[in-house]
Amino acid sequence: MGLNTDSQIGFHRSRRDRTKGYDYILEPSAVPLPLDKPQETRVLQVSCGRAHSLVLTDREGVFSMGNNVHGQCGRRIVDREVYRGSQIIHRIEGVDSRVTEVACGQDHSLFRTDKGEVYSCGWGVDGQTGLGHNSVVSRPTRLMGDIAGVDIVQIATYGDFCLAVSKDGDVFGWGNSEYLQLATVTDSMQVNVPRHLPFEGVGRIKWAACGGTHAAILNCEGDVYVWGFGILGKGCHLSESRLPEQIPSTLFGRSEFTPQVRVDRVGCGLHHFAAITNRGELFVWGKNLRGCLGIGRTDDQYFPWRVTVPGEVVDVACGVDHMVALTKSII
Repeated sequence: MGLNTDSQIGFHRSRRDRTKGYDYILEPSAVPLPLDKPQETRVLQVSCGRAHSLVLTDREGVFSMGNNVHGQCGRRIVDREVYRGSQIIHRIEGVDSRVTEVACGQDHSLFRTDKGEVYSCGWGVDGQTGLGHNSVVSRPTRLMGDIAGVDIVQIATYGDFCLAVSKDGDVFGWGNSEYLQLATVTDSMQVNVPRHLPFEGVGRIKWAACGGTHAAILNCEGDVYVWGFGILGKGCHLSESRLPEQIPSTLFGRSEFTPQVRVDRVGCGLHHFAAITNRGELFVWGKNLRGCLGIGRTDDQYFPWRVTVPGEVVDVACGVDHMVALTKSII
């Protein structure tokens, strides 16, 4: 459901706002995928960009839909193609092995395979495709650079900035660095090939998340580190950092009486963060645009704050000015 000006959520008979020319879907609506075996195939993951979406299945690969003006849907760019009311749902081709994770940036797409390789396509003006140039690419192409031969286990992107985590716990990055996201390896504002980020003292990393102007990483001990620009979570006096800064674990509930508490997952929105602990508790911080933090007020939050959720939180997704939490009932 939501905005569907470019058929980014598939073909539907949309309601149209005549004053603004917007197409939108007000109720959850099924997206019919062109599956060969619909009774046997299951969807594993979805990811949404600015005006395109990716759908990962267990048996039939990845499907894309929506705006393809920069090749972000992984198919040939058609000059003056009309995306409104389009029924095109494209099956991604060109990836040599099974895709196990997908991630949409603003106008680009990333694909991680079961061999730990990363492919990309789409808009590359800030180097976000990681292919060594700043042009558009309409066919998924394998990334090289510092991740060549490295087993990548997780990918993250938001806007025009990307991160990848290796099996050995190292972090790699590429794309936009206007907000110090990649300042540890370059003074340039764009990096068009994956670079190893030599962070010291952060331990072995197991998860990474990208925001609009900031980033977060989580190590195997459950410690959270943040850097970039914005409200980073260490009070009102820290607004930018080129190096990862650890957020005190006590702010997530760890103490001498609860030493077992750790953060299991971190996420980023455009200007905010979220973290889930192993006790199913949700903590948030950052700009509280339109009340997206869910803390009962609209003030910005300068350090992690626990959100009251009637259940055990197992996952969270952060948008521009909203957030969705997946919970397990405590009853």
